[in-house]
Amino acid sequence: MSKSALKTASVLAFERNLDISDGFFAQTDSQNADAKVIPVKINEKSVRGTISNRQKNAITNDPAKLDAEIQKANLQTVDSATLDETNNTLVVTWSCKILPFTGKPSVCNDQNYQKALVDTVQGYLGTQGVSELALRYATNIANARWLWRNRVGAERIAVDVSCEVNDTKHSFSFDAKSISLRGFDNDNKHTDDVNQLASLVEQGLNNDAFIILYVKASAIMGYGQEVYPSQELVLDTGKTKSKELYQINGKAGMHSQKISNAIRTIDTWYPDAKFPIAIEPYGAVTTLGTAFRQPKVKMDFYTLFDKWVLEDDAPDIEQQHYVMGVLIRGGVFGASGKE
Repeated sequence: MSKSALKTASVLAFERNLDISDGFFAQTDSQNADAKVIPVKINEKSVRGTISNRQKNAITNDPAKLDAEIQKANLQTVDSATLDETNNTLVVTWSCKILPFTGKPSVCNDQNYQKALVDTVQGYLGTQGVSELALRYATNIANARWLWRNRVGAERIAVDVSCEVNDTKHSFSFDAKSISLRGFDNDNKHTDDVNQLASLVEQGLNNDAFIILYVKASAIMGYGQEVYPSQELVLDTGKTKSKELYQINGKAGMHSQKISNAIRTIDTWYPDAKFPIAIEPYGAVTTLGTAFRQPKVKMDFYTLFDKWVLEDDAPDIEQQHYVMGVLIRGGVFGASGKE
């Protein structure tokens, strides 16, 4: 079939190739060699907060009305997670299985399209390979980006990664805060170890070896300090608790999706890039309320992907990395029947 006769399959989906577990929160004391590692538990507390939200002009312009509003009780029941008063270190562990990336979708209802798609991916793998993507994933594991707010509040963070390949054990230790979050030039004291970790990721994606990484971060937060698991989305507005934290068998935890988002925060190829963003079809960053890859400038995933597969019009190398990063991320990419 000629390329001109091809159309994007209406049913098209890819499974993720970085299969990441939830993160499990524990705690210990860095100053005590005999200290045990115990779970971080979620505690519930009720507080009387102040009224601090923006008020209407009719209230702010009338001192008596504002005083009356301020006197109202702002009662809240919330979850919180803190280290014990005898522990100063947050320990977070998770695992990542690297699955082979061949370009073959998990579901596709058009075999001609699937062949063109697989040929496109195999062409990329043959000419570019996944080394650049693997290096960026490895860097984000090593720099503890995935700790999110916990990284900001830590004095020091040690990240340990272990992996066994064909009866050979590999282990790496990183001073996470010495590795930048803003780029991937990999020019630091951990360059060799990051490159070796990237090589393991590459082997997994290329199906050269079965790769599962076991990752542990030890972050010195301070005795009794608050730590930050994932927050649950409260859909039942009738609930009395306004903030619920994620628990795994009674222990604090972080959603696998949140860790995954951090690991794939490798896109510095979007227009006028100033910092890495997560690999997303429209370059969406919800915390900023912005889509950095707008279809009107033809830099979104679907525009680049369709031109590459359907018209054999390959984008430049950087955008090829981006498109493959989206496929490794996984998702549903079929053509909609609606216009």
